[in-house]
Amino acid sequence: MSQFVTRFPVATTVLLLICSNVFMTIAWYGHLKHTKSPLFVAIVASWGIAFFEYCFQVPANRAGYTTLSLTQLKILQEVITLVVFTVFALLVFGQVPKWNYLVSYALIVGAVYFAFKA
Repeated sequence: MSQFVTRFPVATTVLLLICSNVFMTIAWYGHLKHTKSPLFVAIVASWGIAFFEYCFQVPANRAGYTTLSLTQLKILQEVITLVVFTVFALLVFGQVPKWNYLVSYALIVGAVYFAFKA
């Protein structure tokens, strides 16, 4: 794995951030499927899930920072977050993106373009 990280730091970063964001999205929004559970249980469960988010997020940022600027790393994180969240909202909550959400996403893709333009 370490050879892969060294040779492909951006690909490694993207893969690890996707994993991180899956855990993050479940931790942040998964409890909304179980609103009858006590808030304390939701908080503790979310913290437990968030631990795994950090297990992927910290190495992702370390790998990415070898090649990307801090701002590029953050913008990449945000676009991955939105993609993962959109898939989660669709699959878990049946929430289909509206046209204005898609326009918003297109503008964010534009932000990514400009952030990575040298």
